[in-house]
Amino acid sequence: MKLGAFSISLSVKDLRVSKEFYENLGFQVFAGDLEKNYLIMKNEDALVGLFQGMFENNILTFNPGWDTNANTLKNYDDVREIQKHLKNKGLKLERETDETSTGPGSVVLIDPDGNTILLDQHV
Repeated sequence: MKLGAFSISLSVKDLRVSKEFYENLGFQVFAGDLEKNYLIMKNEDALVGLFQGMFENNILTFNPGWDTNANTLKNYDDVREIQKHLKNKGLKLERETDETSTGPGSVVLIDPDGNTILLDQHV
């Protein structure tokens, strides 16, 4: 199963302070907007999303259909295929995408330790 680009989405208290911290670690702003309270920071293939006031806990994020530069992959597993696989394995999904749709969609599940996993397809 191909899950696409991986990033961690962090719920931060002060976006500007977090931005500076990650810049000091060698990350650069890749996407996002300070005025919209989120930034995606990148260091080589490592991606860290910084989100202020958008969600409570940190999230493990996968982007089916994207590489780490947000380029569309030629071959990828559609989020609906992944959702079907997860359901067939008996995993409980917190949020599902419409199986009859195409294009963007997302699925949310929680791992055994309470970590949120977001499968967020943009293509």
